[in-house]
Amino acid sequence: MLTLLHTSPVHVPVFDALRDREHPGLEMRHVVHEELLAKARSGGPGAADSAIAAVLAAAVGEGRTTAVLCTCSTIGATAEAYGARLGVPVLRVDRPMAAAAVAAAPERDTVRIAVVASVDSTFGPTCDLIREEADAAERRADIRTVRAEGAWKRFEDGDRDGYLDLVARAVDAVTGVDVVVLAQASMADAAARTRDGRTAVPVLSSPGPGLRAAAATVRQG
Repeated sequence: MLTLLHTSPVHVPVFDALRDREHPGLEMRHVVHEELLAKARSGGPGAADSAIAAVLAAAVGEGRTTAVLCTCSTIGATAEAYGARLGVPVLRVDRPMAAAAVAAAPERDTVRIAVVASVDSTFGPTCDLIREEADAAERRADIRTVRAEGAWKRFEDGDRDGYLDLVARAVDAVTGVDVVVLAQASMADAAARTRDGRTAVPVLSSPGPGLRAAAATVRQG
């Protein structure tokens, strides 16, 4: 069984729909802990580590979990690191997206990547992950961070359309890059809201590739 660790309940229907469309029969369960993101944002690096470890241990301790997918980019690196201690794979949803971003524009020596996020705490973990994937691929990555101004307030207020529209606006303002990365899983649907003509530059999101990687891990296990 795949356990998905979320820091917002809005991700539950997104991943259920992906499962039904692309991975029918995949057994999943959702664990939502909003306080993990709050601790990570307010306390800085390491503030949520013990809480993340406890949540993961509880999920795996029930005995049916064969893999965990963390859907929060801010805490993804910490969650992934605990996998070795738990005895089951803990995947971060944004790693396949980061690998795809690094592989963009193969004709260039350096791939130019814009990372769009609505909360600043996401930039560090996402940029670090992209650099890690670039090193593994022996490529250079020129990373630009773009904040979707005002979007997170819309998210907190439950205004999903307003949130996605502001993310799409931030993407539309980006120029001079080879690929755009939507750093948070909640942003995925903003790609469809960008203006006409953006199709020349790929806009990548994490839920689809992340769930495909996790489903493959479950099948192999």
